[in-house]
Amino acid sequence: MKRSAGILLPMFSLPSKYGIGSLGKEARTFAEFLRQAGQSWWQILPAGPAGAGDSPYASESTFAGNPYFIDLDLLAEQGLLTEEELSAAEVPPSDKVDYAALKQSREPLLRKAFSRVGGETAEAARAFADQNPWVREYALYRAAKRYFHDAAWFDWPDEGLRRHEPEAVERWRVELAEEVAFHICVQHWFFSQWAAMKTCVNDLGLGLIGDLPIYVSLDSADVWSERREFLLDEDGKPQKVAGVPPDYFSEDGQLWGNPLYNWEAQKANGFGWWIRRVEGASRLFDVIRIDHFRGLESYWAVPAGAETAKEGSWEKGPGMDLLRVLTSWFQNTDYIAEDLGILTDGVHQLREESGLPGMKVLEFAFSGPDNAYLPHNYQPHCVCYTGTHDNDTAAGWYASAAPEERAFAERYLGVSGPEEVRKALLRAGQGSVAELFVAQMQDYLALDSGSRVNVPGVGSGNWRWRLLPGQASPELAEEIRLLTSLYGRCGWRPEKLEERSDESVKT
Repeated sequence: MKRSAGILLPMFSLPSKYGIGSLGKEARTFAEFLRQAGQSWWQILPAGPAGAGDSPYASESTFAGNPYFIDLDLLAEQGLLTEEELSAAEVPPSDKVDYAALKQSREPLLRKAFSRVGGETAEAARAFADQNPWVREYALYRAAKRYFHDAAWFDWPDEGLRRHEPEAVERWRVELAEEVAFHICVQHWFFSQWAAMKTCVNDLGLGLIGDLPIYVSLDSADVWSERREFLLDEDGKPQKVAGVPPDYFSEDGQLWGNPLYNWEAQKANGFGWWIRRVEGASRLFDVIRIDHFRGLESYWAVPAGAETAKEGSWEKGPGMDLLRVLTSWFQNTDYIAEDLGILTDGVHQLREESGLPGMKVLEFAFSGPDNAYLPHNYQPHCVCYTGTHDNDTAAGWYASAAPEERAFAERYLGVSGPEEVRKALLRAGQGSVAELFVAQMQDYLALDSGSRVNVPGVGSGNWRWRLLPGQASPELAEEIRLLTSLYGRCGWRPEKLEERSDESVKT
């Protein structure tokens, strides 16, 4: 990766008439904004269906796309929705996603579109399913959840289906055929629209950076259909679950609750599940950020039923056995190691041996001159962020920082006051030796903590912030371009995009 810059903006944060960002016109408009701003990268969070707490990191599938991101106007262009239906779906501009309203309105609208699907679209959806075997499992999982009143798969009354026994699976696939077809079609729409959006983004000289969450949800199509990959008992329940110990974000740690992997079994079969997982992600993104990289070296295992993550212990991860497979299988895919949290010599050694760039977060930097996140301590092979989606905005960070932290930041940056410090953070990141600098869009807009994307450990109210129409203005693009150009990061076209085929996403 050459010296370049990008902006972090989740897909749901795009403005639109329909309550949440989508893969249509607004995505293309923001990509054009990035080009005008001299950026080379657009960082997006995971693209799967959001799970508990509306989190994209708690998805019901590691392979599926989020149906909310399907652009309704593009469906209307195919004759699948009427102008009246589009008008009824419009909501007033807001800087927050109203997930409760979306859950009531969006699926019925997609079902209306599905009821109008003709032979050509139906055939394309069947071809998509043939090319992507995971989608049949996901569609049956979704259909069965609806049939069983949204019960988790391990609570389904049919034992054979619960255990994913072939005879039961096929029986229910026939029983729920229409519902299965609906969910296959929805995924076909998502991936078709994503392919067109990605082609547009790449043609503008931009690359997409996306996250690969380290864990998947217990109540997911992945665990239901491939439970041998996970450490579960006979009833499909985990004895230990994932989390992190007490840290900067939470004094009790974070109790994620995800099932842990059966690393021994996965290694024995050549990490085939991970190969398929990264193959899917590489069709969506040009660079994959491996979430919770330190968990590949050692991970925090918490006894099931524990009230907090304090009760856990460290266990050894797959390390280079997995990373060697992924980097050799996908030699044209770049990775970023999200190496934040409690780092040991073993984590640093794993990152160095893997050759992946790690992350430096400026909001963590101002505790003293030896802090590894201060720009003068960087080595070039890293990615610098003002803050990630788990951090406050730059303005919010300054407002809530401890007095000694704020004082050190002002001395280090040579400025004082909230606005000057915000600007200086952006200059410090742009001017650093990091190969890539990424800022949250909120930091260029000088937004406060009310525009934060996520507060780790807080179960509700996250993943909601959105751009308002007009905020990504030509004037702001010019301001960002001048800063990016000043520090030699402007307008670099990612090399791999020159060789991008028109089939970067299977449709």
